[in-house]
Amino acid sequence: MNYSYIIIDDNQESVLKTKAIADSFSELDFVASANNYGDGLNLVLEHKPHLVFLEIDPTDKASNLSLLLINELHRYLNVIPKIIVTTRKKDLAFDAIKYEVADYFIKPLLKIDLVKLILKLNKAKIETEVDLNEPITFDEKPTFLPQPESVYHQKPLTLCIKSYGDYRYIDAKDICYLRADNNSTDIHLNNGDMITAFKTLKHFEGVLSYPFIRIHNSYIVNRNYISRIHNGNSVCYIKNSSVKLPFSKSYKVNIDLIISEFSNENYLEI
Repeated sequence: MNYSYIIIDDNQESVLKTKAIADSFSELDFVASANNYGDGLNLVLEHKPHLVFLEIDPTDKASNLSLLLINELHRYLNVIPKIIVTTRKKDLAFDAIKYEVADYFIKPLLKIDLVKLILKLNKAKIETEVDLNEPITFDEKPTFLPQPESVYHQKPLTLCIKSYGDYRYIDAKDICYLRADNNSTDIHLNNGDMITAFKTLKHFEGVLSYPFIRIHNSYIVNRNYISRIHNGNSVCYIKNSSVKLPFSKSYKVNIDLIISEFSNENYLEI
């Protein structure tokens, strides 16, 4: 799942630093930046991004940047973007909370700040947007997400692989990983079966979301089946098998997200 974002900051150097960190995350799509209240407001209303990184204590007071921008957005939008405050001071946090900002980062931003932000956004999406009532096919746009407790009573998501009148039904939760094979994709299940779908891996990357994560040009993995990650050898291991999947440097940030996510769960490091 990807999130578009706009940066509103009076300091252009800060804009570039925030963008440089965000650019290392495939989940974040840069839209535009602004250095003052008026331009920032216009950009948000025009593009309606998912996220806005907002400076609320500008060095250039003429920029008029403040939390009041959020009030103005409410005048025009039924749903406003998630506001992530980026500033140098901690003492404005209480005011930011009253405006229900999504997060509050102290400059300079760190990579782990955005790792945690993306994890929280994904978790919120799971809790509010998942609809597991309808079986779907790959002719539609499926979203496979783990079931929150509130929907445990519902049927698990079913995927239908169609080929010349043949309908193959599988539970998405049983998919361990997907492997590219030219213009088709091999789907490997937890029982050892392999099913070939005549869609590219790029197609699956676009239609499958958490817990499916792209780790290589040739692989998408279900993080729930990862038993081990070896950074030195750039491989991750699949549970209850001898399978080792490589991950590439260009997708290393996704591996970092998986590691961080594991550490935020019921976790004990020894």
